[in-house]
Amino acid sequence: MSEPMWTPSEARVASSNMRAFMDYQAEVHGREFEDYRALHAWSVEDQAAFWSDFWDWSEVIAETKGDRILIDGDKMPGAQYFPDAKLNFAENLLRHASEGPALIFRREDGMERTMSGDELEAIASRVAQALLAMGVEPGDRVAAYLPNIPESVACMAGAAAIGAVWTSCSPDFGVQGVLDRFGQIEPKVMLTVDGYVYAGKGQDIREKVAEVVAGLPKLEKLVVIPFLENRPDLKALPDAELFDTWLADFPAGPVPYKQLPFDHPLYILYSSGTTGVPKCIVHCAGGVLLQHLKEHILHVDVKLGDRLFYFTTMGWMLWNWLTTGLASGATLMLYDGSPFHPNGNVLWDYAADHKFKVFGASAKFIEGCQKGGITPATTHDLSELKTILSTGSVLLPEGFDYVYEHVKEDVCLASIAGGTDLVACLVGGDPTNAVYRGEIQAPMLGMDTATLLEDGTRAPVGEKGELCCLKPCPSLPLGFWDDPDGSRYHAAYYDVYPNIWRHGDYAAFTETGGMVIYGRSDATLNPGGVRIGTAEIYRQVEQLDEVVESIVIGQEWQGDTRVVLFVRLRDGLTLDDDLIQRIRSHVRQHASPRHVPAKVVQVQDIPRTRSGKIVELAVRDMVHGRPIKNKEALDNPETLDHFRDRPELA
Repeated sequence: MSEPMWTPSEARVASSNMRAFMDYQAEVHGREFEDYRALHAWSVEDQAAFWSDFWDWSEVIAETKGDRILIDGDKMPGAQYFPDAKLNFAENLLRHASEGPALIFRREDGMERTMSGDELEAIASRVAQALLAMGVEPGDRVAAYLPNIPESVACMAGAAAIGAVWTSCSPDFGVQGVLDRFGQIEPKVMLTVDGYVYAGKGQDIREKVAEVVAGLPKLEKLVVIPFLENRPDLKALPDAELFDTWLADFPAGPVPYKQLPFDHPLYILYSSGTTGVPKCIVHCAGGVLLQHLKEHILHVDVKLGDRLFYFTTMGWMLWNWLTTGLASGATLMLYDGSPFHPNGNVLWDYAADHKFKVFGASAKFIEGCQKGGITPATTHDLSELKTILSTGSVLLPEGFDYVYEHVKEDVCLASIAGGTDLVACLVGGDPTNAVYRGEIQAPMLGMDTATLLEDGTRAPVGEKGELCCLKPCPSLPLGFWDDPDGSRYHAAYYDVYPNIWRHGDYAAFTETGGMVIYGRSDATLNPGGVRIGTAEIYRQVEQLDEVVESIVIGQEWQGDTRVVLFVRLRDGLTLDDDLIQRIRSHVRQHASPRHVPAKVVQVQDIPRTRSGKIVELAVRDMVHGRPIKNKEALDNPETLDHFRDRPELA
């Protein structure tokens, strides 16, 4: 077993929420747990007891919890948690309202605003009243085409208070990308802005908004929140109303919380849409609340008043995850703009200025800081920072090295994995245990996480398999929108292993009890019949100074599959035979001959989704001359042309 990169102090373990929950189990129920592994084993063996106890311990606010905790717990899908409960998501979100800061916002250009808990509650109350006045009922959809600003959180809380279903896209989405999402779910209300700031430039979106509205015939109200200008001209949006005008008739008062079933729809999130029109994934209020409370309080160790940050847009499920932090008493740190403008220090500046306790970002952001030579450990005061979160793609071992050498030595680096499909994590952080290089720390409480071989048996420790969940959890989707018989939902997750959630990642448990993820299983390479995770190749290639980033696919070739590696090099460099040979030799030496790319090709850029994930399947389709079904899902779709008709691959 390797040596840990970080081990929590005895004082940190003793003061952790995880230890407090274990002490609660001992004192109230007489359950003694030697360590986290024992606690996790119990949490999946007796799910009803775990989720019931966690509900009580975390003090969920509800009209009623009900006596039944889990029915049909052997069915997936089909299990029901707390079938008799009545609660309101927003009431739990706003339960810590006070004069203290609930939201602190910084825009790329340095503009800052703070919203207290009382102010947040007041705006949520006014939004709820305005929605009720126009006839919005439980189950009606409220759509947000917004940046990550305080009003976005307040409007979501107001919508959730009355049982409306919230859905969102970030304002950098193109018209078709928005319509591919909102067009399916037919919102009654849409909230937007006049524009946003990115990479030093103002981006006016009013013309885009007009086109979106034209494609939503059932939309009854468009509300514009000023963001680029104080009083934006709405001539391009003749039926729109400014936010303050819309709320003018509704003074702040008690929030009209509607008590709703545990499985009442709360959010509609969207799959990336890189293989077709995005799937509309419906999530329930109770499941989101319980999962996020568990993750924030126990796994991230969020305490009352902690400053919680995740760099995200409203087009990524991390926004939904971040906002639930209010229910744990965190102050949410919101940022909108480029994370690298004017340089790679902007988010670390924000962290130092406001004494973040938790800093979250994508693995690609961390890798970008590493490649850019950013060294916060020597330039910023991060003394208050206790946890760094990473997700979105695999954080390679060298990313762990970078964090501990150049960001902070004494910090819990929690690589986490789950996603939009569960709006939760299958594996993630454990603040009471060690961090090992390149490993996600542990399966999450209540999640019966496993890796399975093709025959459905468990993969031995160290052997790769499909990342799965063997038992249900509260945040399993209610289903897909407009999928009345559930067939599309079932095909997406349950067809390969009946009654088992197949997540779509290729992974292995380690001897420490942690996990390594090797990439998406649908992008797994299969040269000569041997399965290879793409992350295994990225890990080696991106160690080379010349390589900024890469993307690897399997190309169908002469009855087999050959590995093709595309590389983006540092500015001014050109791929030559010497560099190709060094790449191939490095991969051969540090991985295996099977991992060595048959072809190495230089490209100017690499396509990615709006949450920063590279899109191997779209590149694979482009190389094979197959149509790309939904370019609108990509942040930079024009880059796909770099992969078309490459003579090197003929």
